[in-house]
Amino acid sequence: MLKVESVSKLFNPGTVDEKIALMNAELHLKKGDFVTVIGSNGAGKSTLMNLISGVMKPDAGNISIDGNNVTLVPEHKRSQWIGRVFQDPMAGTAPRMTIEENMAIAYKRGLARGFSLGVTGKTRKIFREELHRLGIGLENRMGAKVGLLSGGERQALSLLMATFTRPQILLLDEHTAALDPARAELVTTLTEAIVRELNLTTLMVTHNMEQAIRLGNRLIMMDKGRIILQVDEDRKKDLTVERLLGEFEQISGKKMADDRVVLG
Repeated sequence: MLKVESVSKLFNPGTVDEKIALMNAELHLKKGDFVTVIGSNGAGKSTLMNLISGVMKPDAGNISIDGNNVTLVPEHKRSQWIGRVFQDPMAGTAPRMTIEENMAIAYKRGLARGFSLGVTGKTRKIFREELHRLGIGLENRMGAKVGLLSGGERQALSLLMATFTRPQILLLDEHTAALDPARAELVTTLTEAIVRELNLTTLMVTHNMEQAIRLGNRLIMMDKGRIILQVDEDRKKDLTVERLLGEFEQISGKKMADDRVVLG
């Protein structure tokens, strides 16, 4: 479903500030794979997500989705295949628009834009049914401005909007990191349910090792722009935080010293 083949990205090439953001990344996801990504700050996790989504173009290598080479396809055109939820609850939605209006935008993602009415009786019913699935009462607040929602409510809405059109790839970029523990657990539970129900091919960046181990069927670890470890489904079942830390130290020759990495 998703293939990242020998993909590299340099920042400020040819200058004293040159930095390897990603080097020879190889990652293949089958349909329905749920892969968690862990790594220290600056490991290349967000760069990988930006390259897949089309925010950046790689300096080398290829990216394909469902057999289609999208390496040079711009971000707005990739949106027909990709849904993404960001770390910042303020991103991914329009705060001055209502829940209903935000849903209408998501509903038309990847379609030709025209001057037709954004919300009809039929689409309003669909929006209400989809919001009801979240279980947090947003279906009764469809006329509310999104900017008035709590961070957890906005992330839940962003998750729903990103998966509304059943994307072929779902990218979750530390989407619970900015939330308090209770809200983070709510969004995590919703994530598990939606990914499972829709059988979405998912790549999720997290700073929480326990979460990275608990969620999904595969795990990758990154360091200094490289994918240094890939754990398949069978190995992941028996993985613990201690073993994962041990793997990192053995491969990298150092301890993981990023304060943002939560052990559990």
